[in-house]
Amino acid sequence: MRLLGVLGGMSWTSTEAYYRGLNVGVATRLGGLHSARLLLHSVDFAPVAEAQHAGDWDGTARILGAAARGLAAGGAGALLLATNTMHTVAGEVEAAAGIPLLHIADPTADALLAGGHRRVGLLATRFTMEQDFYRERLEARGLEVLVPDAADRALVHRVIYDELVHDVVRPESREAYLEVVGRLVAGGADAVVLGCTEIGLLLHDGDAAVPLLDTTALHVAAGVDWLCADHPD
Repeated sequence: MRLLGVLGGMSWTSTEAYYRGLNVGVATRLGGLHSARLLLHSVDFAPVAEAQHAGDWDGTARILGAAARGLAAGGAGALLLATNTMHTVAGEVEAAAGIPLLHIADPTADALLAGGHRRVGLLATRFTMEQDFYRERLEARGLEVLVPDAADRALVHRVIYDELVHDVVRPESREAYLEVVGRLVAGGADAVVLGCTEIGLLLHDGDAAVPLLDTTALHVAAGVDWLCADHPD
């Protein structure tokens, strides 16, 4: 089995889901006592989040680039950056490590297109919804991306940083998110991307009138595919 480097800690709650998902996926794929061959570097989220909110993206790239180099030095053959938002510096992290990075937006686009979706809503941190690094990667595949209005973006962002990254799941926040989803659907979205790795704690496919695509699960599946690519089934 290949050795995958996982760059996590942003937040630990979603990294926990990655670790479990990768191991369950490999065990399901290969059977027996198989588990995922992983190197995990879990960063301290506080300085990363501080740099995010200060707009210091070069600072975040330095933190993650150093961690990625360590994973590559430890023998990882590819990187999984276990966060949507920090894919804003995915290119810098990949260059620092010198090994391929499995971009979270790629399996997301694959799943959307396979499902016949063309106009999709995006729920994520304010950074992911307002910057172009994520939307442009989906749009390059022919998808139209809708984001919530300013008030809804603020609500979605607040719940992520004040609740979900602390492993706090509140029913009232779930209802508020579903209302945001409803407004995206009313605006023409035929699916909604849960574009923050913690949102899967709050919403699940089947909760709304349109499909809800969990990027964490899709990214994990891509990681399992990479891990098992050279393994004789």
